[in-house]
Amino acid sequence: MTEKHTESYEVVVVGGGAAGLSAALVLGRARRRTLVVDAGEPRNAPAAHMQGYLSRDGMSPAEFLAVGREEIARYGVELVRDRAVDVTRDGDFTVALASGRSVRARRLVVATGLRDELPDVPGVAERFGNDVLHCPYCHGWEVRDRAFGVLATTPLSVHQALMVSQWSKDVTFFLHEIAESDLADDDLRRLAAAGVKVVPGEVAELMIEGDRLTGVRLADGTVHAREVVFTAPRAVPQTGLLEKLGAEFQETPFGSYPVVDPTGLTSVPGVWAAGNAMGFAEQVVNAAAGGYRAGAFINGELLMTDLDAAL
Repeated sequence: MTEKHTESYEVVVVGGGAAGLSAALVLGRARRRTLVVDAGEPRNAPAAHMQGYLSRDGMSPAEFLAVGREEIARYGVELVRDRAVDVTRDGDFTVALASGRSVRARRLVVATGLRDELPDVPGVAERFGNDVLHCPYCHGWEVRDRAFGVLATTPLSVHQALMVSQWSKDVTFFLHEIAESDLADDDLRRLAAAGVKVVPGEVAELMIEGDRLTGVRLADGTVHAREVVFTAPRAVPQTGLLEKLGAEFQETPFGSYPVVDPTGLTSVPGVWAAGNAMGFAEQVVNAAAGGYRAGAFINGELLMTDLDAAL
């Protein structure tokens, strides 16, 4: 029986989004043999454009990733469209891929992001990324001054309703399955001060005509004309590989995320997290910066490790 060949790399980056590509770019330029494993499921795929990234404002996420892939290829970084399904450690790391291939690495970057679970309301999934949005910093300018609705998912949705009032003075906060009694008095006062209208009652569906959102219909049949709806999806971190390696996690209001140092190093020696794999609020520009930091630190750490071994 022929033994299956396992290719070896200095660094394997799991995740080909902004964080993973940024880490790979730094490592490639540092002449490190690097592989990026990309499942091809970016979180911002539904969006037509991304905002707030200096010099890339308005660029489509697909174009951004395509340019990133071209850039890492210039420095010899390999990219494979595959999914990492398992990882083990026996000194170095062995990453098993869905295709049956396995690769070894001295260091590992986990940039697997997170998955958004949307409220189970008809119309939300269909319009997500168009006129159903979650981040005013990402899309607020483009929909400014329109009639906003905010679909509550938890009492924390009050914060979202207050935030979006910066971009429109016509905001209606639909409590949906949240009782008004669940809201703190300070929250109600702030909503009133911001001019946000609070509407109790379960939302039955979003009204869609042609290719646009036109309103929100409650379970009692009442329809509120709205042009844009903001809602907060439930974030599900894709951190299975870190769990398999026994990384330490911490609970946050947005889910369980790995404990990391300022460079993204997890509690597992040799394993870094970057982008949404380390936190809910990492926008594209933050994710790219985190990947850069991880890549630079990994190169320096490998260099010093090899120099010390040579002494």
